[in-house]
Amino acid sequence: RTLAMRTLLSPLLLVAAFLPMMGGVPVIQKPGGEGQGSETAKPIPTPLPVVIWHGMGDTCCLPISMGSIKKRIEEAVPGVYVNSLMIGDNVAQDQYNGYLMPIAKQLDLACKIVADDGALQGGFHAVGFSQGGLFLRALVQTCPAAKVFNLVSIGGPQQGIFGIPKCTNANNTLCETMRALLELGAYNPLVQDRLVQAQYWHDPVASVRYASDNVFLPGVNGDAGGRNETHAARIAALRTLVLVKFTGDTVVVPRDSEWFGFYGPDGKGIVGLEDQPMYKEDWIGLRALDEGGRLVRLESPGDHLAMPPGYFQDKIIPYLSQPL
Repeated sequence: RTLAMRTLLSPLLLVAAFLPMMGGVPVIQKPGGEGQGSETAKPIPTPLPVVIWHGMGDTCCLPISMGSIKKRIEEAVPGVYVNSLMIGDNVAQDQYNGYLMPIAKQLDLACKIVADDGALQGGFHAVGFSQGGLFLRALVQTCPAAKVFNLVSIGGPQQGIFGIPKCTNANNTLCETMRALLELGAYNPLVQDRLVQAQYWHDPVASVRYASDNVFLPGVNGDAGGRNETHAARIAALRTLVLVKFTGDTVVVPRDSEWFGFYGPDGKGIVGLEDQPMYKEDWIGLRALDEGGRLVRLESPGDHLAMPPGYFQDKIIPYLSQPL
């Protein structure tokens, strides 16, 4: 069985590494005249730098996605320094690693990038898209060099995923095979060691195995041991945590994961953040943020990362433009 899974997994993952299947590229509609932040934004003293982490299938510097985001932030916040994280030595590796480099290794690389960047030593704002939103939140918890003020997660699967119902820009057969592998073997070491998305696969009806065999998500959400004082202190130290949920999201399942909601233990219905032990016992500092009015939950109409005209400028830029 192990040999058969390895045989099936190898070619599948090699192809998957170059095909964006979960809509990890943000779509920002831009009407005429919108987005000219440099013409309307008021000068601010010493803007804090901004760090960006892209989603699955995207890269740090693609002109139509992260390149555009970087430009828009620079236009809206005069003089701001923006670091769009590249996980690897080039954009091809960056895209590949979004599928096949274990998340812990990605976090180590991101932590080193942040620690070695002199412009970030005084702290920074951060914005992550799709899985990049989850990874940035984990970076805050695990990297002492990540001194983040405002953290924005746009469509980030904070409680993981349970299902891949929609695949974009990819062969449907490949997508269904990937889903079948996740459902049947997401917690098999062969899958956990190789597939990034398996490391935030959250099976609500297999909670014991999820907590014991998932190598990433239980550790940063408290599911593997309850409250982590270090993680809780670092999250609670944020100025603001902003969670953006897409009301028509067909990619992150359930979409409530973008607000830390998730399925109940029977796999049915949604349990909101406030009704979960991670909030009641404040495992990672979310309750402290919320009680201080610093946990902001926003909704955006549309499918995954498809922000409507003006949304990024009006809703997100204010959190990225706050000075020290």
